[in-house]
Amino acid sequence: MNKFLLFLCSLSFQVIFAQPNTEIFLFNLNTNSGGFELSNFKNISQNEGYDNQPSFLDDNSILYAGTRNGQTDIVKYYVNYDSKIFINHTDGSEYSPLKIPNDNAVSSIRLEKDGAQKLYKYSLKNGESEVLIDDIIIGYHVWFDDKTLVSSVLEDNGLSLFATHFDENKNYRLQKKIGRSLHKIPNTDLVSFISKENDSLWEIKSLNPFSGVTKSIVMTLPQAEDMCWLPNGTILMGKDDRLYTFRPNYDVDWNEVASLEEFKISNITRVIVSPDGTKFALVGQGGLATKENTESGTTKTETSKENPTEIEAIVQKQLEAYNNRDIDAFMATYSQDIKLYNYPNELTTEGQEQMRKSYKEWFDKTPDLNAHIKKRMVIGNKVIDEEQVTANGQIFHAVAIYEIENGLIKKVTFIQ
Repeated sequence: MNKFLLFLCSLSFQVIFAQPNTEIFLFNLNTNSGGFELSNFKNISQNEGYDNQPSFLDDNSILYAGTRNGQTDIVKYYVNYDSKIFINHTDGSEYSPLKIPNDNAVSSIRLEKDGAQKLYKYSLKNGESEVLIDDIIIGYHVWFDDKTLVSSVLEDNGLSLFATHFDENKNYRLQKKIGRSLHKIPNTDLVSFISKENDSLWEIKSLNPFSGVTKSIVMTLPQAEDMCWLPNGTILMGKDDRLYTFRPNYDVDWNEVASLEEFKISNITRVIVSPDGTKFALVGQGGLATKENTESGTTKTETSKENPTEIEAIVQKQLEAYNNRDIDAFMATYSQDIKLYNYPNELTTEGQEQMRKSYKEWFDKTPDLNAHIKKRMVIGNKVIDEEQVTANGQIFHAVAIYEIENGLIKKVTFIQ
């Protein structure tokens, strides 16, 4: 690729993703009896700069591209803990993270500092990455299955619809002039995309990624392209500060179902719903940071400046890896210069290599290993856990003080 074309492609990508000061908002969603009720509003990013492109990893965790140290990286947000961690540590910027079917990994588009743009695979165990696709310049993508990818590819100063079949190692161009929104259609073997062949009338269409056959579903809201599917097959779109639904083969027009004016959210772009249909997330600008306080049996909402804690999530992640005796996932939560102490200041282990060796031996010879947290306290960058540990038929009690820097555990002090 010549330098001029590379510049154009890189510029197109930056225009597509350039949405300064966007935030990600989460709601509980109730669609029982055909309704559309939102509750428990929360700003889950609360971060200056670009936070965008959320996708549900599962019913209780969300992936998104979040700004950190002047670039965007992959964030994993834990709904139950109201906490987040960064799962990768590269020099490039990552966008559009998605769970890869049948794999403990996510895919994401990486924009390197030299302008190269490739689709990578990132392990959820340790954050290690490898190139998946580098012969087309993907802007957005969706997994049809673990061997088939549908994507919006940057070419001719626009986006074209492609299907990649990994078993054939081939990319197929299916249509030019499409939008960024790509989704699996529930309970079908089809993918939806936004056709922009008519500049003034955009259209939601279905695609069979194997035959290439496309069919019309409905015209979009005027000049709106961000949509998702509810589990029951209803289409949800956002425009300005309003949400609309359309039920294929039933509705004749879009129906307004919610206004986000009271939450001061405007310029809605991405919208997503959890696999079980009980949680709804969107990207927008503005918005209130809220917390709920119960006083005298009533609940009120007020502005909050508290940020979700990242450090509790990383400690929880290492606990889960410890109980699974997964040495790679366990060590991925620690810094390279990790130090372990016995209280108050007896250094017992220094560095990843020494720690990995001792814990690998411990995991291998302790099949019943399990740590249970009885109490947890978070103070500043420290997480203090009171632990009950079962090992080789015996039960031990201890306190562990974890100190976190730059998203990783840097120091642990044990009190026996």
